[in-house]
Amino acid sequence: MSHHNTVFSQLLKLVSRHEFEGLAKEHHEGQKLRKMSRWSQFVSLSLAQLSGRASLRDIVSNLSAQAAKLYHLGSNNVTRSSLSRVNECQPYTLYEALFHKLLSRCHATAPKHGFRFKNKLYSLDSTTIDLCLSVFPWAKFRRTKGAVKVHVGLDHQGFLPSFVRITDGKQHDVTVARALALPADSIVVMDRAYIDYAWFNSLNDKGIFFVTRQKRNATYRITERRDVIKAKGLTCDQTIYITGSKAQTCSIPLRRIGFKDATTGKHYVFLTNNFHLAAKTIADLYKSRWQVELFFKCIKQNLKIKSFVGTSKNAVMTQIWIAMCAYLLLLWIKFSCQIDRSLQQMIRLLQLNLFERRDLMTLLRGDPPELVDKLNHPQLELL
Repeated sequence: MSHHNTVFSQLLKLVSRHEFEGLAKEHHEGQKLRKMSRWSQFVSLSLAQLSGRASLRDIVSNLSAQAAKLYHLGSNNVTRSSLSRVNECQPYTLYEALFHKLLSRCHATAPKHGFRFKNKLYSLDSTTIDLCLSVFPWAKFRRTKGAVKVHVGLDHQGFLPSFVRITDGKQHDVTVARALALPADSIVVMDRAYIDYAWFNSLNDKGIFFVTRQKRNATYRITERRDVIKAKGLTCDQTIYITGSKAQTCSIPLRRIGFKDATTGKHYVFLTNNFHLAAKTIADLYKSRWQVELFFKCIKQNLKIKSFVGTSKNAVMTQIWIAMCAYLLLLWIKFSCQIDRSLQQMIRLLQLNLFERRDLMTLLRGDPPELVDKLNHPQLELL
């Protein structure tokens, strides 16, 4: 029977220790850490993400119960006070930088999106994480509520969160979107919260295509009508110019496409600056925006980003960024080993087997465990 380190150890080996220590040295403040390292912090909080630990005491107790196996993780014994202090004081930017390192690896193995065109395709959206204002006073959102907001630009090649910004709850979506460095010739899909005609002008000047829904109170002038295939649910395909008070901020022609969903009977009106793709493809692009909602659902249900083990802003940001790193590690395994299981199924398997000595890939693929030859295995001679 072949020997394996723990499943958790095999998972952490996918993170280059050389790169990690270089980033840890770069993103360090204050005196040298004596009782624990940033790697031990990463091991502890990654354990919390993958095993569903809910508090510092829970994390430390879990690690203490597996003290004999910490050597293979490259970690030392962790105390609650030391972990709390590192979460509080050491910059979360280490894990933001690690996230981008892992993201570049995932891009190399990610599958293509399901459309025929070769343009990069992104969906923009954000999710609000509610916090108790009395416990997190720095996260003031409303009069009696606190929150942070996670803004994501989801790349449809592998559904990777290529653009991630974490802000306070008051930050408007379009303010963050304006700062994104989207590549030229890409297509970005977004809902009506991102409508800003001046920004649309800017995207068009940069050679970036956008797809969004039209606001109900939009005023416009139709300059051209094109025939549509009504059997596909299309109701109109027009070229328009924005009129009224927004006319000066949006001087470019826009394409207005109407689509009626045969299942729900709901009518949608889309705006885009792309005149090359078929009208039905534009409607399908907006439908694919739902993948970013599924991404938020996945991380909220399966990772620990709704309850926090620290109350400072740095501790909260650290936990969120480590959750994003854990998400990328699982995606990289899924892509590189062509695993058919969903991320939820992968996480549930890991929760039950983190400290088992089994081959990680065999476990995630669902292969049967290795059979032990009782006649030749010396440890079983004593049975």
